[in-house]
Amino acid sequence: MRSAKQFTVENPKDFKQKLLQWSRQFQEVAWLDSNDYIQKHGEFDALLAVGAFTAIKTDYHNAFDKLQEYQETTKDWIFGYLSYDLKNDVEKLSSNNFDGLGFPDLYFFQPQKLFLLKGEHLEMHYLRMVDDEMEDDLVEIKQSAPASVQQEKVEESSAKTSKIQARTSEQNYLEKVGQMLKHIQRGDIYEANFCQEFFSENRVIDPVQVFQDLNAISGPPFATFLRLEEHYLLSASPERYLKKTGSKLISQPIKGTARRSEDSEEDSKIAENLKNDPKERSENVMIVDLVRNDLSRIAKKGSVEVEELCRVYHFKQVHQLISTISAELEENIPPVEALRVTFPMGSMTGAPKISAMKIIEELEDAKRGLYSGAVGYFTPNGDFDFNVVIRSILYNSEKEYVSFSVGGAITAQSIPEKEYEECLLKAKAMRQVLS
Repeated sequence: MRSAKQFTVENPKDFKQKLLQWSRQFQEVAWLDSNDYIQKHGEFDALLAVGAFTAIKTDYHNAFDKLQEYQETTKDWIFGYLSYDLKNDVEKLSSNNFDGLGFPDLYFFQPQKLFLLKGEHLEMHYLRMVDDEMEDDLVEIKQSAPASVQQEKVEESSAKTSKIQARTSEQNYLEKVGQMLKHIQRGDIYEANFCQEFFSENRVIDPVQVFQDLNAISGPPFATFLRLEEHYLLSASPERYLKKTGSKLISQPIKGTARRSEDSEEDSKIAENLKNDPKERSENVMIVDLVRNDLSRIAKKGSVEVEELCRVYHFKQVHQLISTISAELEENIPPVEALRVTFPMGSMTGAPKISAMKIIEELEDAKRGLYSGAVGYFTPNGDFDFNVVIRSILYNSEKEYVSFSVGGAITAQSIPEKEYEECLLKAKAMRQVLS
């Protein structure tokens, strides 16, 4: 059981900064920030969960069954992630590529302390065992040092830096995209998301500061800072994977990317060109069909609906084509089953999904792990909200290994050189904050 108290926050933006700085003392941290991005399916401006009371950490074997048991047993808020390699639990697949990060395939925790922020309204939900700490914690948070002071401390500790490397050379990338195009020409697949890893070894970073720098550049609606012991995710994700509210499911796949311009007239023209680009639209429509098919397996008959098709959304660095698909969950289907049936998300796999995943495994040089998986939370009544882990930096502080991956959809219209350019565009913010 939890005790809950409500407070008014005078300066929400400043309070959010202090809340994240305060969370540094905990081994388990989940920070989700909408960056005040206005979107009709949002519930909170920010959430912070800290300090594991219970947790589940496992490889992919029977992972969804274990998660379902954990979610139904706790009947509480739980936060965590689903790595891409849970595909091996859903289908007869494997992941044998190089893995420098060593994250568990699935990791969730039940927080001792939870903060929900909406405008100036703050709710604190503490487990009864620690509820006497609420008032003291609030005072401590308000007195937390600003980010600039924390950064000075990190700089004084002389963090280790090393060069960012591409695991796949440009020439090798172009050749592999060529191989994928041959699969498409043979009819093995219609589309597949092909990714590449950039990494740095013997590297020590300040995860909170790097996250704040990344978030300042991108300002996305699904920004996430996640710490689970030595495993860190610093995510500037613009994409929702799946949200459940009551019986309603919402999925918002992204396919279609174009750069921003500082010139407003040129920027509008770029957005209009993206909206009408046949290749970008076809990428998006194929994934919409895949998501509709996935949702139809667990939805009430006739309830799957495309609410938005190929709408242009504007972010700080890029324009994106986003579609919104909704459905009504069939009665007596557990919340975790909705994730199992739709995982991994179509925007990060391809169509047909299983064939695409097999080809992805064959051609990519690194295990995806948490990249292109999902991070989010369950509420006590079984609702949930998960993002897609893209535009993200992954860090293992014990191994001193930093990684980020980028990719794009390969279709029959793809030109390998342009696909490579798109990857570099998507990598720009991560490279910038690590350089």
